[in-house]
Amino acid sequence: MQNLVIYNTLHRQKERFQPIAAPHVGMYVCGPTVYGYPHLGHARPSITFDVLFRYLQHIGYKVRYVRNITDVGHLEHDADDGDDKIAKKARLEKIEPMEVAQHYTNRYHEAMRLLNVLPPSIEPHATGHIIEQEQLVEEILANGYAYESNGSIYFDVEKYDKDHRYGVLSGRNLNDMINNSRNLNGVNEKRNQADFALWKRASPEHIMRWRSAWSDGFPGWHCECTAMGRKYLGSEFDIHGGGMDLVFPHHECEIAQAVASQGKPMVKYWMHNNMITINGQKMGKSLNNFITLEQFFSGNHTTLEQAYSPMTIRFFILSAHYRGTVDFSNEALQAAQKGYERLMNGLEDLERIAPEALSDEKTKAFVATLRQKCYDAMNDDLMTPAVISNLFEACHFINILIDHKATISTEDLKELTETMRIFTFDLLGLKNERSNNNDAREAAYGKVVDMVLELRAKAKAEKNWAVSDQIRNALADAGFQVKDTKDGVTWKLDK
Repeated sequence: MQNLVIYNTLHRQKERFQPIAAPHVGMYVCGPTVYGYPHLGHARPSITFDVLFRYLQHIGYKVRYVRNITDVGHLEHDADDGDDKIAKKARLEKIEPMEVAQHYTNRYHEAMRLLNVLPPSIEPHATGHIIEQEQLVEEILANGYAYESNGSIYFDVEKYDKDHRYGVLSGRNLNDMINNSRNLNGVNEKRNQADFALWKRASPEHIMRWRSAWSDGFPGWHCECTAMGRKYLGSEFDIHGGGMDLVFPHHECEIAQAVASQGKPMVKYWMHNNMITINGQKMGKSLNNFITLEQFFSGNHTTLEQAYSPMTIRFFILSAHYRGTVDFSNEALQAAQKGYERLMNGLEDLERIAPEALSDEKTKAFVATLRQKCYDAMNDDLMTPAVISNLFEACHFINILIDHKATISTEDLKELTETMRIFTFDLLGLKNERSNNNDAREAAYGKVVDMVLELRAKAKAEKNWAVSDQIRNALADAGFQVKDTKDGVTWKLDK
C-alpha cells in the first residue's frame, strides 16, 4: 500500500491518509447543480477527484465514491433566497422542472464521458432524498440546535457555537460573521443573521415543494450532502471533496449539521480544489464569464481562438496542482495541447523501439527509478504536474532510444511501457484521441517509415545532407510529417 499524503483543509496541513475502515474508503464529492450547461469550472473538481478515485483504487483500496446531483435550483448558494432557477426555466419554457434538471444532467454526463471521468459508485439526487433531509432536520431540532419560525426551520448558529465551534473549516469567527453579514430575505424570521435554513416554507408560487410537519416547503441547500453522505457512507467517512468556493458556507454548515445531529463530526479529511480564473476573476455562472465545455470542444465562443479537445482540457487541468489557481488563456490551452500531443507521441514511439540483449547503464538507471518517481509525486498530495514532468522526461529518453543513442533490453522496455501507460491512461485518465483511421494507417505504414527514417539517420550520421533532405521531402510528398526536434525525430501521418 502506497503512503499517500493529502492536504486536509480542516487542519490546514498535509496528513498521511489513514481510512476509517481500511481497506474500504468512503468518498463524497459535491456534484453539479443542474440548471445550466457544464462549464470549465465543473471540469476541475470532476477531474481532480476522478484522479483521486482512480489512484485510491490503484493502490488497493475498495472505494465507494458518492457524487450528488443537485436537481432543485433553489438549493444552490442560499436557500434563504428561495430562488429556484430550475423552476424559472421551467416556467419560461413551459415544461416540467424535472425536464430541465434531466436535460442538464444528461449534458453533464456527456461532458464527463468526453473528459474520461469515471462515473461514481453512487450518484444520488437531492429530490430523491427529501425524507432523509427531513429526518436530519428533526434530529437537529430534537437536540436543541434549531428552531421553527413561520413554518421554516433555522439552524441556531450562536447556540451551536457555544457548545462546539462554528467556523472550524473556514477559520471564520462567528462575531465577525454576524457583524459583516448582509441583509437577507426573510431575515426577520431568524434570531440571528448568521442562522441558515434547514427547511423553508414555500411561497404560493413556488413549484417544487414537499409536505413536512412544519410546512409545505423544501430543504435548505446544505442538508442534502449531510443527509446523503450519511445514508450511503455512514455516520463517519473518510473524504469529502469539492471546490474551494464551497468551504464557506456550504461545507462549514455541513460540519455543523453533522455534529448537531449525531454529536460528532462525519468527515475525516476535507479536500478542496482551487478555482479556474479568467483575467484573474473566478470563472462561473454568477459572474457570467464562463465558457461551457461544449463551446471549448467546438471552438464556438468569441474568447476562443480554436476548438480544444476534451483531452487537451483534461491535460490543462492536470498540468497544475489541484490546490493551485489555474488562469484560462488560449496560450495556456495551446501549450496544454502541445504537451498532450508530445505525451501521446512518446507512447506511440515506444512501439518503434527495437530492444536489444542488454540495457546500457543510463537506460537501466532511468527505467529503474521512473515508476517510483511517479508514485512519489502521486503520494505527495496528488502532484500531477510532477507526474507529467516525469513522463515528459521519459518521452525525451524514448527519442534517445529511437535515435540509437542508447540501448534497452526487452525487460526494461516492457517496464518503461507499462509505467507510462499506467500513469498516463490509468491514473491521469488521459486517452489517445487520434482517429481510428489514422491509427490504422500509421500502424500499417509504421514499419516502412521507421526503416526509411533509419536510412535517413544513417545519411545524417555520414553528413550526407542531400540524401537526408531527399528522404524527408519524399516522405512529406507521401503525406508524412517528419520533424527534427532537440529530443529526436518524430513523424505522423497527415489527416
